[in-house]
Amino acid sequence: MIGLTGSTGQLGSRIAARLAGVPLRLIVRDPGRAPSVPGASVMQAAYGEHAALLNALDGVDVLMLLSATESADRVALHKATVDAAVAAGVQRIVYTSFVGASPGATFTFARDHWHTEQHIRSTGVDFTFLRDNLYLDFVSGGVGEDGVIRGPAGDGRVAAVSRDDVAAVAATVLLSTIPAPQTTPAAPPSAAPAPGTSVPGASASAAPARPASAPIASSGSGALGTSDGLPRVASDHSGATYDLTGPRAFTLAEAAAVLTDVWGRKVRYEPETLDEAYRSRESYGAPAWEVAGWVTSYAAIASGELSQVSTAVRDITGVEPTGFEEYVRAQ
Repeated sequence: MIGLTGSTGQLGSRIAARLAGVPLRLIVRDPGRAPSVPGASVMQAAYGEHAALLNALDGVDVLMLLSATESADRVALHKATVDAAVAAGVQRIVYTSFVGASPGATFTFARDHWHTEQHIRSTGVDFTFLRDNLYLDFVSGGVGEDGVIRGPAGDGRVAAVSRDDVAAVAATVLLSTIPAPQTTPAAPPSAAPAPGTSVPGASASAAPARPASAPIASSGSGALGTSDGLPRVASDHSGATYDLTGPRAFTLAEAAAVLTDVWGRKVRYEPETLDEAYRSRESYGAPAWEVAGWVTSYAAIASGELSQVSTAVRDITGVEPTGFEEYVRAQ
């Protein structure tokens, strides 16, 4: 069974919709907000709630752990949730991380993801890390009421990715862990039939072969067990880390030009210094850690840490990722 956290959010709801019809458990803080997904059950538990998570994760083989909403204690919540998952018998965790996650990443929230990744590794549980770039809607959503995108991104480039593409990758990875259908071999006859005697069913075809599109089970290191002892379909995603990006990296000035063309009104990019960015965002009265996250998301663009383009979306899903102009025109 697949467990999914965060299904009430923008990314989680997209992943849940792609898992309709498979054994799925939605683990949510508020069951009343859980999406309606055919075949899915709903259990109540929040990040870090050990006892509730143990109950919610009972029987779950693979956990899709969406990162919690940014907070001062997010890493602690992640670690507690991972510990509960391991204690409940979860055998693989698929985690939504961030490109360039490291203890010294410019984007402060990317450091949270690194610490979470390291904790998952330390437990010995199997894992797949999906390191998302900034989302495409972050770029268009950064336009102020005056038509200006402000931030200390300089002339840096960002290979932003769509939430739909991330959801497609996540669903593909998760579906690869579903056991292949089991067929029951026919029992051997107790004795050979006499010549000329018909055998019931002898003219019927043998058990149907596995569809060509179905994955092949393997006993190699990529294979997982399930809570019911059945072998799990092997997956090349075991132990893998994927950078998920759009098809090209662009500057915020280029993004402004696209928005101007598509929206039919002037949009421009105005670079800020770090000091200017901190001062302008401190006026919102947000805590220091949150302001730092806002500012350093742009600074990470300037540093070049978000410019690398990956082919992972296409390689995993078989579909080209959505570009920024395509995304904006579809809105």
